[in-house]
Amino acid sequence: MRTTEVSAVAAEPDPPSRRADARRNHERVFAAALEVFQESGLHGTVPQVAERAGVGKATVYRSYPAKEDLVEAIVAQRLGELDRRTAPALARTDPYERFSAYVTSLFEGLAGDRLLSEALATGQFRRTSGLLSGLSALMDAAKGPGQVRADATELDLRVMLCGMILQLMTNGDRDPALWRRYGELTLRALRP
Repeated sequence: MRTTEVSAVAAEPDPPSRRADARRNHERVFAAALEVFQESGLHGTVPQVAERAGVGKATVYRSYPAKEDLVEAIVAQRLGELDRRTAPALARTDPYERFSAYVTSLFEGLAGDRLLSEALATGQFRRTSGLLSGLSALMDAAKGPGQVRADATELDLRVMLCGMILQLMTNGDRDPALWRRYGELTLRALRP
């Protein structure tokens, strides 16, 4: 995602009293952070964000007192985007179609987003646990019609999903078709 494509809305609204130049800097920092963390994942740095935004590190720290605050804001934004992208899957009526469409859409989306891939795989961000719990609920609903193994657990799903994500990240391949293939393999492993 390029800086020009990012909306001016960051993770939290600016107070109306904030100066116009400070708001612009905040927006530039957020847009630059989106790019840096999508490309570099958790290895992205505040100096990289500052350089890409064309501001000093102190400007970044004024909006986000610690790197973790900035990363949390980006993860929240990326999860919101993921919610929008996967919404059509959740609109399906068949429980297995809903689950399988969500998993394949999830893998395709993660292909181009190193930060969200790492956030899910490592489980170090509170917000990602809700996504995995929701995915587990979709899996459980698909068990009723017998389309998912009756003995499949949330841990099974987490190990397969996160294990594949970690390996794909290690290999450095960002091809959405390849990521989709591994989403499909995850689904096959869960079939009865």
